[in-house]
Amino acid sequence: MPVRDMLKSIVVSSANDAAVAMAEHIAGSEAAFVQRMNDRAAELGMKNTVFCNCTGLLDQPEHVTTARDISIMSRELIRHDWIKDYTTIWMDTVRDGQFGLSNTNKLIRFYDGATGLKTGFTSRAGYCLSATAEKDGVEYIAVVLGCETSSDRFESAKALLSYGFAAYTLVSAVPDEPLEPIPITLGKLDYVQPVLNGDEKLLITRGQASSLEKTVQLAESVKAPLSAGDTLGSLTITSGGRLLAEIPIVAAEDVDALTVWDIFTGLLKRCV
Repeated sequence: MPVRDMLKSIVVSSANDAAVAMAEHIAGSEAAFVQRMNDRAAELGMKNTVFCNCTGLLDQPEHVTTARDISIMSRELIRHDWIKDYTTIWMDTVRDGQFGLSNTNKLIRFYDGATGLKTGFTSRAGYCLSATAEKDGVEYIAVVLGCETSSDRFESAKALLSYGFAAYTLVSAVPDEPLEPIPITLGKLDYVQPVLNGDEKLLITRGQASSLEKTVQLAESVKAPLSAGDTLGSLTITSGGRLLAEIPIVAAEDVDALTVWDIFTGLLKRCV
């Protein structure tokens, strides 16, 4: 089978045989691939996860994870937009239409905005789900583990996702007015453009959005030399007196200082 059909089978229908085949193809053996899984989990900060196999199907006591770690892994996965080409499939086929696939994640069909992600089940772990959904430019991840029935995991994930969409909103985290260039003394440029050093969106509760205030603090002037990224001020965002974010405002570019020769020649030009 081509890799695209292997991935489709794994993501849509939990094809554990395809997962093992992919592991062996990539790393030479399942054991070698599992070591790479554990190394990557450590890099991502999944502090309470140990993989013993590449499917999770075997009930090995040492093979453990947490909802938090699953959410970290899910967040990393959805950074790759192509994965949603698979996670949003409801029904499809492989082997030139000879074998049908049906998504084990029923939210893909029955929850508005669902984008994925993956179901899981063993007798020890119960019914599990990492569910993702996107609306109005924000995507949430809901992880539920240890449910008694398959329907319980879907209803629990739906409740978490719906709470997120209902209680929170994404707002602009940029100043209400454009940032004016700042004068530079003894620099090869007369001005430097300040820019935000951070996200341009802020996730807050809907109640906080009604009393949002933004305050910009900038230096009146700066002295060269400057490097791109040097701090020039900050944008403070508050709501009802509560600090929500403080975003640095930095220099957009390098600015070299004038040399003695630059200053001398500049004075000569003025005299002439």
